[in-house]
Amino acid sequence: MPVAASAIYFLNLRGDVLINRLYRDDVGGNMVDAFRTHIMQTKELGTCPVRQIGGCSFFYMRISNVYIVIVVSNNANVACAFKFVVEAVALFRSYFGGAFDEDAIRNNFVLIYELLDEIMDFGYPQNLSPEILKLYITQEGVRSPFSSKPTDRPVPNATLQVTGAVGWRREGLVYKKNEVFLDIVESVNLLMSSKGSVLRCDVTGKILMKCFLSGMPDLKLGLNDKIGLEKEAQLKSRPTKRYRITEGVNLPFKVLPTIKELGRSRIEVNVKVKSVFGAKMFALGVVVKIPVPKQTAKTNFTVTSGRAKYNASIDCLVWKIRKFPGQTESTLSAEVELISTITEKKSWTRPPIQMEFQVPMFTASGLRVRFLKVWEKSGYNTVEWVRYITKAGSYEIRC
Repeated sequence: MPVAASAIYFLNLRGDVLINRLYRDDVGGNMVDAFRTHIMQTKELGTCPVRQIGGCSFFYMRISNVYIVIVVSNNANVACAFKFVVEAVALFRSYFGGAFDEDAIRNNFVLIYELLDEIMDFGYPQNLSPEILKLYITQEGVRSPFSSKPTDRPVPNATLQVTGAVGWRREGLVYKKNEVFLDIVESVNLLMSSKGSVLRCDVTGKILMKCFLSGMPDLKLGLNDKIGLEKEAQLKSRPTKRYRITEGVNLPFKVLPTIKELGRSRIEVNVKVKSVFGAKMFALGVVVKIPVPKQTAKTNFTVTSGRAKYNASIDCLVWKIRKFPGQTESTLSAEVELISTITEKKSWTRPPIQMEFQVPMFTASGLRVRFLKVWEKSGYNTVEWVRYITKAGSYEIRC
């Protein structure tokens, strides 16, 4: 059984996150907090490299002054997970000149993100060969002053580079219909106060391309300069481009919560969700998770759209809206009755409200494709498809 990693974290010895990459949506954003609390801050850190917390398993290994942690939510091959870590570290060292520590990670985080996108796809390990990856990820890493100097060595597969042959595309490839599919996929991460102030916000995105093109064509992609990418980029062997922005983010949703504690036995909840994207667009699979105390006994709901229910396993009111049009708002009102206790009730620490959604044809970064052109010596016609998708990463609102 292969590894199906949900997330991978690089932590220093204090537990600070140096780099992390989420590959699946089946784990929450608090996994690193669970690792710090239940593993790093106990005496069991060095006893067993595999731990299970809740419904997730943690595979971790210390390399120099860095912990590499793989989080999985299903049954996975432990040996395969650790083999992936060992080979990934060897790959990073080949780019960094032999060093792999906290300083090397901080100096090369952009390169590491790009490599992580290549060596793992939706949580499944891919090719980790330095010789192959260096053919199309040509960026050089920042070398540590203590690392050995690079030695002169022949370029791998030099014959292929001279002749123009490529190992990933066979000769004489012909399609009945020549098409290019380009996906701009973005994840919005947000932490907002209960009054609507943005406390933290960023967008991570990918430009994904899938080609069904005959022969050996040249592709030219033109982007706007919203995120500082090149306006034109030759695409032959690089089907993926990753980016991240922290300023000028267009938030797809605003959430305005009002939660009142009425005595010891009742809570009044009002949550208003506004869509701020275009009126002709719509969001799919919208889920709003509103936390309530553990001693919740009964709930009554009123929603203007969608459906809501109380989920006792996660102590949340779960509000689902299948299709949410743009430039509209929906409201949830609920009365929550609590179990009466003789002992004095402890103060309730309110976790943030969490959102899940997907908004087709919307980009939170403002990235747009200006043109996508294909040239091939036979001069055949092509059909270009461009799709934008924005989804929720860690989208949280304090209440």
